Amino acid sequence: MLTYAIGDIHGRHDLLQRLLGKIREHAEGRPHRLVFLGDYIDRGPDSAAVIATVRALQGGSPDKVICLMGNHEDMLLKAIGDPTGTFWWVRNGGDAALASFGVRSPAAIPGDLLEWIGSLPTSFEDEKHYYVHAGLRPGRPLERQSDEDRLWIRGPFLEVDYDFGKHVVHGHTPLVTDRPDIRRYRTNLDTGAVFRGVLTAGVFTAEQGPPIGHISASSQL
Repeated sequence: MLTYAIGDIHGRHDLLQRLLGKIREHAEGRPHRLVFLGDYIDRGPDSAAVIATVRALQGGSPDKVICLMGNHEDMLLKAIGDPTGTFWWVRNGGDAALASFGVRSPAAIPGDLLEWIGSLPTSFEDEKHYYVHAGLRPGRPLERQSDEDRLWIRGPFLEVDYDFGKHVVHGHTPLVTDRPDIRRYRTNLDTGAVFRGVLTAGVFTAEQGPPIGHISASSQL
């Protein structure tokens, strides 16, 4: 089975639709799985449509569509009922998400949507890969990694070349190019959908760690 891991979307439903079409063409009917690495919302213009599309995909094939939480979903959950959290979330793109949902406060977002977001796991793994939004803390076994690190870590994870025993597939830190950063022990798939107009999926197999290739959808038609 092929696994297509999709980087940070941030409300770019147009790019998501194009990328899903390219994935279908690439799979050519072969069994495959989708792993979304989180950050569906904020900054971009259509968070609501992104969530609706991803939820529909997962609802149709729950065993083949894995949806992880990102730090922006974490910020939204923390913003509910917390003025300080709301201010921080809105300053980081939450205003665009509120406009997309047609509401004025995070607490007004439909309850079923918030329940779905709150149910999202912070990691997924198979025999060769560990899928996570932000990364892992070096020197700590996989079973002792915290949700905080999985959702938010940057420096300690990005600054060292560390072998966690499985290839780590992540997003969270936008790249300055439109190609994924593929390294021996990790692959960063955040090609800046909302900044550079490029949304990327890495293509992984059950036989090896690093991707065998990648697929991108761009604002440039």
